[in-house]
Amino acid sequence: MDGGMGKMMKQLQKVQAQMTQMQEELAKRTVQSSSGGGAVRVEANGHKELVSVQIDPEVLSEDNREMLADLVLAAVNEALKRVDEMVAAEMQKLTGGLNLPPGLL
Repeated sequence: MDGGMGKMMKQLQKVQAQMTQMQEELAKRTVQSSSGGGAVRVEANGHKELVSVQIDPEVLSEDNREMLADLVLAAVNEALKRVDEMVAAEMQKLTGGLNLPPGLL
């Protein structure tokens, strides 16, 4: 293996170790989102797992069931979008200078 390829492999191994650490840290980090003016609030971790759902008791009625479902969907989808943004920002910090082909890591 020539020097350039060896150096690249060492860099790749270093990035993979950093990615493992980053994934562990992202599991501990959370994002929050709400809908309906705060009537529904959700929190998700960096692994796209919901960790909290809070619903204002005022929207808990049979008449509001459809609206409540829409509010929950909106809050969850926004939280998951924020997780994607958080993960992308961390990945950019980690791989910013390597110019690795997509899917390599």
